[in-house]
Amino acid sequence: MTELIFLGIGVGTVAGFFGIGGGGILIPILLFLGFGTKEAIGISIVQMVFSSIYGSYLNYKKGTLDIVMITTIGIGGFVGALMSGKVTANFSDKNLEIIFLSFMVFALLKMFFKTKENIVQKDINRTTLFVIGFVIGAISMTIGVGGALVLVPILVGFLHVKLKKAISAGLFFVVFSSISGLISHSLSCHIDFETGITIGIASLFGVYFGIILKDRVNVILQKRLLVGFYFLIIIYLIDRIFIHA
Repeated sequence: MTELIFLGIGVGTVAGFFGIGGGGILIPILLFLGFGTKEAIGISIVQMVFSSIYGSYLNYKKGTLDIVMITTIGIGGFVGALMSGKVTANFSDKNLEIIFLSFMVFALLKMFFKTKENIVQKDINRTTLFVIGFVIGAISMTIGVGGALVLVPILVGFLHVKLKKAISAGLFFVVFSSISGLISHSLSCHIDFETGITIGIASLFGVYFGIILKDRVNVILQKRLLVGFYFLIIIYLIDRIFIHA
């Protein structure tokens, strides 16, 4: 129990700081601790519901959340994530890990290459935003991540949204995708609620401190830390899937 509480605080801090649901770091740790892939995905989804709702509330109070833009993407994510439970059931653990690895590589590459500064944010129609959300929601919840891991690089790299604003938007997107994913995976009986709720409640404390840190650090440093975070997870997954399989 104690280790789950500390794990939740750590994951929550990362979630608040990087604007992710926390699945990107929680799932690899749970796999390392001996949980099965589908079990780890279910626990991650429960934790993300807690961290994303509380984190988005804090970001809204700080005025860094663009609700109009991200709500359209979020609704698409909610609809897409409803499919995730059945999709997960039809994939092997190794295939799910490979999909997860692919997501992380895409995110790393998009964040690694510099985007032009001081460009006006693109104005995208709502249909396109909905489709973006639908695709991210369907795929991300299949592998137990909220979608922010991919959404943040898309917002920054393609739509030219400022990094701190994109991070807040990414966490708000996870509210939609994680709640929908929770419904879908519950119907497929993939969730260990006791472990998920324990980690989720503990993560609230971490989210609070993570968001405080997010608003205080330099944008360049924050981007470097985000790239480093993605890189470490990718190295771990490559080792797990292909070297020590």
